[in-house]
Amino acid sequence: MRRRTALKVFGIGIGGAFVLGGGGLGAYYFAAKEDTAGEIAFDTALFIPSLAESESGASGARVFTLGIQPGETRFKDGQATRTWGVNGTYLGPTIRARRGERVEFAVHNGLDQATSLHWHGMHLPAAMDGGPHQTVPNGGTWKPRWTIDQPAATLWYHPHVHGSTADHMYRGLTGLFIVDDEDAEALKLPSEYGVDDVPMIVQDRAFDGDNQFEERVPLAGSLGVIGDEILVNGTIGPYFDVTTRLVRLRLLNGSNARLYNFGFSDDRSFSLVATDGGLLAKPWETDRLYLSPGERAEIVVAFKPGERVELRSYPSEYGGASGRLEGFDDRLDICQFRAAGTLSGDAKLPAALGAAPDLAGGAVAAERSFVLASDQINGRSMAMDRIDFGVREGTVEVWEVTNDNGYLHNFHVHDVRFQVLTVDGKPPEPPLRGWKDTVLLAQGKRYRLAMRFSDHTDPNMPYMYHCHLLQHEDDGMMGQFVVLGEGEQVGVVPRTHDHS
Repeated sequence: MRRRTALKVFGIGIGGAFVLGGGGLGAYYFAAKEDTAGEIAFDTALFIPSLAESESGASGARVFTLGIQPGETRFKDGQATRTWGVNGTYLGPTIRARRGERVEFAVHNGLDQATSLHWHGMHLPAAMDGGPHQTVPNGGTWKPRWTIDQPAATLWYHPHVHGSTADHMYRGLTGLFIVDDEDAEALKLPSEYGVDDVPMIVQDRAFDGDNQFEERVPLAGSLGVIGDEILVNGTIGPYFDVTTRLVRLRLLNGSNARLYNFGFSDDRSFSLVATDGGLLAKPWETDRLYLSPGERAEIVVAFKPGERVELRSYPSEYGGASGRLEGFDDRLDICQFRAAGTLSGDAKLPAALGAAPDLAGGAVAAERSFVLASDQINGRSMAMDRIDFGVREGTVEVWEVTNDNGYLHNFHVHDVRFQVLTVDGKPPEPPLRGWKDTVLLAQGKRYRLAMRFSDHTDPNMPYMYHCHLLQHEDDGMMGQFVVLGEGEQVGVVPRTHDHS
């Protein structure tokens, strides 16, 4: 029985209101597991988001125009779904730029309420970050600009409105932002966008009887909205036609709360080549890969002529006592790959990829501790007018982060990439040995993260650090810091932040 059917059969109302007695609760619990392996038709070609167009500005910058707008999207037979999108009705185009390029954006808000676009994983001035202090009012246009100055990586953009991020993202405001550089291009990894270099924005959604998005929180849920249908780039039941021996998948967990444990239906191995912040030092071969909300991974998969195989999400070990209700026991088919009878290219990967993170053992200007529990960090809820601390530009700090309340959390820091030094005093597992900006926090374990703050200073405009499970973020599990230049002290957040 599927989770949405169990809601009806056992009397669970929208929002998790329980109607029946304890026996119904037990029945709901045992029926809550989703298993779609072998049940998906895979009858729709995977949609590939277009590459965002740009023009040359007077300053020589590449200028991108992005329109946030409401609309309707037809995901399935029957009534169209009311959605939001960027330059379209759902999701947004893939922005692609090179290291060293100057970029400018005209972000117009065509909604009936304020929203924003945050450049997740980007190193840039705080005033251009698109966080909760850079909301765009309805009818307004925001014009951020900066120079791309970080290694090649798969980044993304999404709303970051304080208290409403979960809702705005669920409606569809998400897109990829790919950074290229010469070092990555010299490796000759699969790189033809949409052919052997494939964007995959993986999201779960729930639909009501009229095909409208339903922000359904499981009974006794602690994580937020969990959907029972999987969309990839806005496609339900997608297939992808493989024409090359190697295919690079740029995976984004774009869900509000669901954890994915990616693998293939035949348990084949694949190579992790990059994490949030860019390339690993060398490929890591595995057959499973966890991604929590906001995390990205680039994997390279080898195919044989004529075969078919499914990318799947497998059950997770992180759920705890209530995990079954929140999707941790689910087995979900994601996308089917159909290899042609003849495939081009070879099946070799370079033995070395990029430079390993290098912050261990260096000078540390400060150490800080962060405990995530009860929708708070260090016992405090987010306050828009409170700057929690300042860090000094040009220095390295080590932050120790702990999940201390038994529910799933992760931790994202704006502006910087970080190196996971240790997990509970031990070296991190291979998928955590590259540059990260978002990390899954297992209950009770201590994660020591080293990060360097460079280039952009502003004593008054903060960056965020927060849990990227969006209900937790909206409920207050977030804090603010500023980067200080020489002689600067922590200032005061400006009273108004909307851009028009």
